[in-house]
Amino acid sequence: MATRHRKANQWQDIIQQWQASNLSASQFCKDQNIGYASFCNWRKRLASEASDQEQGNPAQFINLGSLQANARGWTITLSLGNGVELRLAQD
Repeated sequence: MATRHRKANQWQDIIQQWQASNLSASQFCKDQNIGYASFCNWRKRLASEASDQEQGNPAQFINLGSLQANARGWTITLSLGNGVELRLAQD
C-alpha cells in the first residue's frame, strides 16, 4: 500500500465521514484503507485546534522589554503544555 499524504482539510473530511458512519474508528479505517494511527493522530490534532479556536486562545506574545536587567527578584514561568515549562529567574 502506498503512503498517501493528506492535507488537514482532507483529514477533516475523513473524520466527518467517520462520525456520520456510526462505525468504530478502527473499523472505519479498515473499511476505508486508512492507517489507524494516522487517523487517531489527526483526529486528536484537529480536535485540539478546534478547542483552541473555540476558547479564543490564539498564540500570544508578551513584551519582556520592560523588564530591567538589574531588577532583582523576578521569576517568569512559561507553560508550554503537556507539563513542559520554561522558567527564567533572577537572584
